Amino acid sequence: MLNFLLRRLAAGLVTLFVALFLMYILVNAAIDPLADLIESTAANKEQLIAQRTEQLDLDVNVVIRFFWWIGALFTGDMGEAWQSGQAVSDQLTRAIGSTIELVSAATVLSLLVGVTVGIVSALRQYSAFDYVIIFFSFLLFSLPSFWVAVLLKQWGAIGFNDFLRDPVIAWPVIIGASLLVGLLWALAIGGTARRRVQVFAIAAAANVALLAYVQLTGWWERPQIGPVLLALLGAGSAFAVAGVFAGLHNRRALYAGLTVVALGVALYFPMQVAFDQMTESHWLTALLALVTVAVGYGIGRLYGGPDWRLSARTGAAVALVMGTLIFVDQVMSVWGPYFDALGGRPIPTFGDRTPNLGGNYWVQVLDSFTHLILPTATLVLIAFASYTRYARSSMLEVMNQDYVRTARAKGLPERLVIVRHGFRNALIPLATIVPIDVITLIGGAVITENVFGRPGMGQLFVRSLDHAEIEPVMAYLLVVASLAIIANIVADLVYAAIDPRIRLDA
Repeated sequence: MLNFLLRRLAAGLVTLFVALFLMYILVNAAIDPLADLIESTAANKEQLIAQRTEQLDLDVNVVIRFFWWIGALFTGDMGEAWQSGQAVSDQLTRAIGSTIELVSAATVLSLLVGVTVGIVSALRQYSAFDYVIIFFSFLLFSLPSFWVAVLLKQWGAIGFNDFLRDPVIAWPVIIGASLLVGLLWALAIGGTARRRVQVFAIAAAANVALLAYVQLTGWWERPQIGPVLLALLGAGSAFAVAGVFAGLHNRRALYAGLTVVALGVALYFPMQVAFDQMTESHWLTALLALVTVAVGYGIGRLYGGPDWRLSARTGAAVALVMGTLIFVDQVMSVWGPYFDALGGRPIPTFGDRTPNLGGNYWVQVLDSFTHLILPTATLVLIAFASYTRYARSSMLEVMNQDYVRTARAKGLPERLVIVRHGFRNALIPLATIVPIDVITLIGGAVITENVFGRPGMGQLFVRSLDHAEIEPVMAYLLVVASLAIIANIVADLVYAAIDPRIRLDA
């Protein structure tokens, strides 16, 4: 393992140096910092050109300037943008922070939804559900991202903000949406005609009840989860996680999940007091998340048994769900002041922060979330199509392997065959694709960032090229190239972790 990492890092450093050298030469040839002066009609034009040439060392050979830049980089100096006078490091920190927010949310959601739907589609091959997913996957994959972004701005922001003036959903719309949801669940679950009818009725009734609750309680004006909904959602997640990880016949795993839910509901009100005293600290939030997962894992471990690891994993997963729900509930608690501060139009269409908003930590978190909704939805819709197709094709290939047929012939439950033998091996191709996709997004979802005006990496790159500023462009390329090399190494490590047949030290 160590030899592999050293070899890859050495090769990566050489690749990085060559790439930066070539890009410096190309960027220098592509931009002209003197263009505005050459076209100027000022009387002292020649003097201004000479001053800028001296300021930017344009009379020095480009190769020498590259090594000057590399030398300064080793001292931690990335230079400054000559037009704005801002330090490149400050610009980069601001841009990469905004992009990482967007990339993290989009990647997690697109993976969860895309892989789940793709696996289900593969298991329901050639069914109506499979054909529906294939159709929508190809449709979303073919749509240009800027068009999706514009539609979301129109209907997801402007339309929804208009709806919030009088948030009433017509009952025919509720019934129609519920029937559609019930139909999708019936197609996804499959089975006999009787089972499909039962699933359809339960899903449609649950959706009607949920929308009726939202409608009748004025939830849009005062959105919250609350202890009752927290208990219901937590119990549902406990059954779902236990069913997938261990099977509902494994009572220890199920009881571990339900115990975590009970503990989460019991801590709901004490946590409200603790959250009120919480100052601005994303690190503290991350620490609380780690503690939450550790407590859930410990509860599952305490249930013991020969398969205690299943109980521990179930407890940790349910704890993460409960912690997320409690966190979201706290963020939603400041919706009223935030709604009033933005004049009743809380879904923004531009930027990543509301200028001069003020408020406490939770108001700032809610503001970040609302600014993430539309660009994240744009990236998720596009990435969902790819991940669904990858997951479906990979799962179909795995489920036709001999070892899967052998597992079924041995009499293993279908859940065990799918989760342990099928799902894990279906993730192998995704282990190569996902890290590269993440780095591509960090490099800048240029179109999405432009449409929504997010000051991210893509915006920094385009703006610096327009302003003929080579230092910010090279800083951008340094970050993206470095992360691309790291992503390839991470992909190899994840690949080896998923597939035990691969040995990195071979």
